[in-house]
Amino acid sequence: MSTSTVINPATEDVVGDVELLDVDAVDDAVARAVVAQRRWARLAPAERAGALRAFAAVVDAHIGELAALEVANSGHPIGQAEWEAGHVRDVLTYYAAGPERLIGQQIPVAGGIDITFNEPLGVVGIITPWNFPMTIASWGFAPALAAGNAVVLKPAEWTPLTSLRLAELAVAAGLDPDLFQVLPGAGPVVGMRFVTHPQVRKIVFTGSTAVGTRVMADAAAQVKRVTLELGGKSANIVFDDCDLERAAATAPYGVFDNAGQDCCARSRILVQRNVYDRFMELLEPAVAGVKVGDPTSRDTEMGPLVSRKHWESVRGYVPEDAPVAFRGSAPSGPGFWFPPTVLTPQRTDRTVTEEIFGPVVTVLAFEDEADAISLANDTSYGLSGSIWTENVSRALRVSRAVEAGNLSVNSHSSVRYSTPFGGFKQSGLGRELGPDAPLHFTETKNLFIAMGEI
Repeated sequence: MSTSTVINPATEDVVGDVELLDVDAVDDAVARAVVAQRRWARLAPAERAGALRAFAAVVDAHIGELAALEVANSGHPIGQAEWEAGHVRDVLTYYAAGPERLIGQQIPVAGGIDITFNEPLGVVGIITPWNFPMTIASWGFAPALAAGNAVVLKPAEWTPLTSLRLAELAVAAGLDPDLFQVLPGAGPVVGMRFVTHPQVRKIVFTGSTAVGTRVMADAAAQVKRVTLELGGKSANIVFDDCDLERAAATAPYGVFDNAGQDCCARSRILVQRNVYDRFMELLEPAVAGVKVGDPTSRDTEMGPLVSRKHWESVRGYVPEDAPVAFRGSAPSGPGFWFPPTVLTPQRTDRTVTEEIFGPVVTVLAFEDEADAISLANDTSYGLSGSIWTENVSRALRVSRAVEAGNLSVNSHSSVRYSTPFGGFKQSGLGRELGPDAPLHFTETKNLFIAMGEI
């Protein structure tokens, strides 16, 4: 088996080596997961709920350790990383209620009784990205386990450490070691084996639209269920009747969070033309104020990009002659640092249409409400977005017209574990999170019981 070297993106120091599994190892893991799932599903719902609460408690006791791993592996600022570890705990706690609430229906029919059951699928394969490794992993494994499934999870090659540790913490909490397995490896090897393995009954994939398209196509050969959370090119729409100072002050944090490595990043700021110049005057000091630096510092708001390869990709969108309005600051020296960058391109420029996945935002002017909606929807993606206005009617009209799965008014909030998350168009297929998530890991079984005449 080969290994992968994990690099600290803030220092370029080696964190360690991780063994990459091959297809035979995946097959062995799935075989063990099949057996573990049957044992898990036979437990009383209250026992499974208790096991997930125990898992959440162990995560809570290791938040500092998990956060430190994410700082070293992903370059996330320490405050953000602690929030992410706490989020995993909260997601587990939320879905610990699931096993006792997967109720079916009793449907009135003639001649007997008709009832439904929510049966677990079996083994679920989860393929996670490198941008939010442990949080996005929990969005899949917590509701899947709650529904009675086993989970095999492939973390991104660049950022496997927190997922590997979570699997160890699950065992420490008392879960069967074969029930939730983290299998590091290359996407074309481990990830694709999840897709082609006949006993992996569903794939949850978060990543690029290009790879998600292939996952969906290959899963079709077995009519295998998929949930896909893919790319985004979300719009932050600023109308002239909003609190312009607040809209400008918060705009950098709607796109530069996690160094822009966020599929929900509001990477297109659309500003009504009659307030465009004033907005730009307010935006410049807000961008300059973003604190970029050492992820271990409590003051840091933005860390480095995840890798040299990704740095090169982001840099390719900002050549020497790019229409840069202004930039923030970034450290020099070791590390994959990229300053917050604001561009003012033409509407057809590739920085407006392609997902950059870095701290680069474009600002465009629009004329009126209709133009704003048209511009916001002029993308193959449809994941998230923000609408800034003090007019409630306008907020509702625009939010209903924008083709995106997660919108917020006068804020940049996109993700809560208690509400559904997912995209329109090429941003994905299906939904994660929210109260119904465990049902997405079940099959509905209908049972009719004939009754004799009374």
